[in-house]
Amino acid sequence: MQATAYTYDPESRSGQVLLDDGTPVPFDTAAFDAGGLRLLRPGQRVRIEVEGAAEDLRITLVTLQTL
Repeated sequence: MQATAYTYDPESRSGQVLLDDGTPVPFDTAAFDAGGLRLLRPGQRVRIEVEGAAEDLRITLVTLQTL
């Protein structure tokens, strides 16, 4: 699944992404670290892996979208 980085806190290594429908979804440190990233800037296109659905949607991986 693809999304756009919305917020990112480098101290906690957590933040939020926006799904393509504009829904913000938070990600935690574990999801960020699983992707091997060092930094994330708002507006960057990312690939995410999720578990659950609707209100129980949980991001398990955040990485950069590559073509």
